[in-house]
Amino acid sequence: MTTKTANRPAIDSVLTGAVELAREAADELAEPGHVGEHLGTEAEGERLVTHFFACLNPAYRGWRWAVTVTRVSRSKVVTVAEAVLLPGADALLPPDWVPWSQRLQPGDLGVGDLLPTRADDERLMPGYLATGADADEIAVWELGLGRARVLSPIGRDDAVDRWYSGDHGPQAPIAKAAPAQCASCGFLSLMAGSLRRLFGVCTNEYSPSDGRVVSFDHGCGAHSEVAVIPAPVDTLTPVVDEIGYDLIVLHPVDHSPGSVDDAAPAEDLGHS
Repeated sequence: MTTKTANRPAIDSVLTGAVELAREAADELAEPGHVGEHLGTEAEGERLVTHFFACLNPAYRGWRWAVTVTRVSRSKVVTVAEAVLLPGADALLPPDWVPWSQRLQPGDLGVGDLLPTRADDERLMPGYLATGADADEIAVWELGLGRARVLSPIGRDDAVDRWYSGDHGPQAPIAKAAPAQCASCGFLSLMAGSLRRLFGVCTNEYSPSDGRVVSFDHGCGAHSEVAVIPAPVDTLTPVVDEIGYDLIVLHPVDHSPGSVDDAAPAEDLGHS
């Protein structure tokens, strides 16, 4: 008599012996020749057994065919309940699926792409809401002005952390080597809202930060007050050579064809 323990279903010899029936079910799903050897059975429940077969498809290395068979009580007729391809312990699996909202990275949004914002996005708040110690200032600088939502304190702090620690903050290598900070640069354009207390926008076309948000303590070599650039030298201005001189003959003399340098000096000819 077959017995069962408290944690494991009883072994059903009729279902366990239905190897060929299970193989036929796997052959119907698999491509010809892709069902391999029988790997064993596993009792799933009362009168419910799963047969495992090796998968010979090279694209599914380590996977196996799982065919579950069953029968009704007191019957010897076995039927197939399910047949699927399942990964084994050493199967090659794709990375865990991650929702698109968590996969999205800065810069991924392209032309024509739409990025919906969650209704409960903590970075935003209703345009009329202002709470906290700086509520009055937020109300002044960040009124809704027809917008359903505006930047929340959490969204503002996230932006501050991201901008201040980025390439246009005070820790950037170019800022550490700069002769002065953006706060004193004439090309700094102030922002609206509460962020104007720490950031501005660079408007210098020669700066690597042109058109970017920069912190007041950022800087670069294109600072407006770094130096006065000297005017370019006009290379077409004639230059008088006051040191060198040429020996010339003041009175013409007869000489053989050639250079006038061969002519005798004027004093040698008796001319004053």
